[in-house]
Amino acid sequence: MSAATPFTVLDESHQAMRAVIAAVPDDAWARSTPCAQWNVAQVLRHAAGDQLAFTAAITGSGGPAENPFDPSSARPDGPRAFLEDALRAAGAAWSTVVPGTADLPTPLPQGAMASDDAAAAAALDMAVHAWDIAVATGQPSPLPAGLAKQLMPVATAIVEPLRAYGAYAAALAPEPADDDTAALLRYLGRHPAWTR
Repeated sequence: MSAATPFTVLDESHQAMRAVIAAVPDDAWARSTPCAQWNVAQVLRHAAGDQLAFTAAITGSGGPAENPFDPSSARPDGPRAFLEDALRAAGAAWSTVVPGTADLPTPLPQGAMASDDAAAAAALDMAVHAWDIAVATGQPSPLPAGLAKQLMPVATAIVEPLRAYGAYAAALAPEPADDDTAALLRYLGRHPAWTR
């Protein structure tokens, strides 16, 4: 397991994905997910690739081996080790970043961002995809309301331009009973009660 980074929200999101992937049944990798075009294996490959894209933006090397937005539908060899390799590289890269850095390079169309916002953007991607995989494989949500509340500000700051790239579906209308998790999921175009 990789060492902690200076960014708690990112560490929490990485841990959420680790826990979800550890519990994916062997026969579940081809199941559909809330990412309508991707199965469970593809969501994992995308999420790992995105973390490596942030790694490469920070360090200048270590980017993903495949396009994270065109991931293979095949289960990765040793999916848990596949994820851990990506998170180890990401953790090492983020451990070099000083919180409060003004202009940290990112792989996002927005370009450089404040380091705390960039870490939250990487965390947002990891946390929502942990949720995608969890609900697709019959697991409880790994996205607690407290984490969702921390991620909402970066979501509202970066997601609208990313929708134009197909990175997120259109937002769903909020409902009065929504907690912070449901509000974030709806903003990201996901139905909180999604089932396959």
